[in-house]
Amino acid sequence: MALPVKKTVALIDGGHLRAMAGSFKIAHEPDFIEEFCNSLAINGEENLNKVLYYDCRPYNGTQKAPVSGTDIIFNRSASWLDELACRDKFATRLGQLKWRGWIPKKIPVAGATLSDSDFGPSFEQKGVDMRLGLDISNIAVRLIYDRILLVTADHDMIPAMKEARRVGIQVVLYQLPFLPSRAHRDKLKLELKSHSDFVRDAVWPARFFTAAISAASVAPASASSTPKP
Repeated sequence: MALPVKKTVALIDGGHLRAMAGSFKIAHEPDFIEEFCNSLAINGEENLNKVLYYDCRPYNGTQKAPVSGTDIIFNRSASWLDELACRDKFATRLGQLKWRGWIPKKIPVAGATLSDSDFGPSFEQKGVDMRLGLDISNIAVRLIYDRILLVTADHDMIPAMKEARRVGIQVVLYQLPFLPSRAHRDKLKLELKSHSDFVRDAVWPARFFTAAISAASVAPASASSTPKP
């Protein structure tokens, strides 16, 4: 007798997805995001009813360069977020990207004469993790899904994950592909994995690999549902 198909919702930490895909030189754009998210649910076992994507619009403003004092204009388009919000089953939850100043690209700062190119802009996301955690809690209260498919590495989600599991909702956590050289920083920590019901290895949609990265030595990942050890 076939088991009932699980009603699922995918919650995607956009900053985390962008950083991990970026290490493979994959462009973070709506087609990639949509295809990746649609690959998370297991055919015949889960029905993906909705995708909630959490991110910030790019920072737009003018700041003084750290050395020369000339005006630096930040003016990046957010049209891709508007496009993503119009995709089937997608909804975007947007925080704000705050300016935090300039930071040196290398530490310690050399004693030689410094230039603007020795510094990079620093930004901070505000309100993204709060929105993600509140949505997990809201799902737990309303009991509208059987499983949450969660893409994040943020330990701040643990209290909300625990609340969802207490009421019987299963939390599936995804380990995104990582380069061997970045394993120490990109592998999900045990503390986060221990508060999920399943940990799955996600895979990048094949057509978005660049030729250089597809030739890299990366262990293949499985999309099957594997209970935690």
